[in-house]
Amino acid sequence: QVQLVESGGGLVQAGGSLRLSCAASGRTFRTRTMGWFRQAPGKEREFVSATTWDGGSTYYGDSVKGRFTITADNAKNTVYLQMNSLQPEDTAVYYCAASRIITGSASSRAYDYWGQGTQVSVSA
Repeated sequence: QVQLVESGGGLVQAGGSLRLSCAASGRTFRTRTMGWFRQAPGKEREFVSATTWDGGSTYYGDSVKGRFTITADNAKNTVYLQMNSLQPEDTAVYYCAASRIITGSASSRAYDYWGQGTQVSVSA
């Protein structure tokens, strides 16, 4: 099994920044792609970004391109999501996910393991 623990969420004003972290443990050798999804109240889970562990392939959802940056530290088994120019519409619970395959899919079904989520709230 693979365990994922997110941290770094919080409350920030519009235009501000946050950095989320996702620490992976357990059988991390089974994972090939690490991703971030988010879910706002009353909305479906939305793909945010993904990366392979070597950072050679990165993917972004259209709504965050140019504002968010995903990176992976293979030695620490940790993935980061740097979020800049945050807007109220970015308010959501952010989930870290791991896939056993290399994938750029925006579907949550491509991912096998999930963290518990961390709340990000952006005030106007």
